[in-house]
Amino acid sequence: MIEHIADQIKSRLQGRHPEIAIILGSGLGSLGDEISAPITIPYTEIEGFPHSTVAGHKGCLISGELSGKQVLCMQGRIHLYEGHSPQSIATIIRSFAKLGIKQLIVTNAAGSLHKDMPAGSLMLIKDHINLNLPNPLVGPNDDRFGPRFPDMSDAYTSALRHKVKNIAASLDIKLFEGVYIMVMGPCFDTAAEINAFRILGADAVGMSTIPEVISAVHCGMQVLGISVITNLGTGLRDGSQSHQETLAEADKASQNLQCLIKQYLQEA
Repeated sequence: MIEHIADQIKSRLQGRHPEIAIILGSGLGSLGDEISAPITIPYTEIEGFPHSTVAGHKGCLISGELSGKQVLCMQGRIHLYEGHSPQSIATIIRSFAKLGIKQLIVTNAAGSLHKDMPAGSLMLIKDHINLNLPNPLVGPNDDRFGPRFPDMSDAYTSALRHKVKNIAASLDIKLFEGVYIMVMGPCFDTAAEINAFRILGADAVGMSTIPEVISAVHCGMQVLGISVITNLGTGLRDGSQSHQETLAEADKASQNLQCLIKQYLQEA
């Protein structure tokens, strides 16, 4: 199935050979609209490719040029809470590896675990906590892509993080750096859970990203991860949370995210 998905995508790329893939999270799909000479491939037109069902996720691949680099962009991701398996996420990343993708830029919408990192902030992911969720590498190892026990000590490639921090400083964009923790979802977390995540050493919480990152590291890709902070975690603020709020705050922060990624690509 991996080869079949890769072959279908390759047949639509008109000879293009992107080496950088970008995954855009909830409400962050506008960066895909910045791609020039786009070739758009809806997930529904790729046999075997999982479909996205969440508002704010358009559900299509876009190939084209962004800041002088050929990229392949996922305008909307899939989530475990939609009923997809972690292995189906690994299938997507492995199909990208078959296409020659060497670097993965992954973005997400996340909740802050600190009052001094408010909604509208950007957080560079330096590490993650998987919280014993299903791992995309469970099952027989596919030695074509990576080893049985991949090293995760530099999952979010330190050299790429260093470059992005310098770019953020030059653009006068405030960029936090922290640890991302993933939960299954789809419900938002309780106040007790938020407190537990803080004790564990996490700085932001979301419902995605880690399966893609694990799969990418297994394939030998370099990884850059950035969270758009869309809300404060339960118990750190007054009032309830909603997905509409998540999308609205992601939209506010998307301009800074676009500037950061476009400048990063220009210097890559």
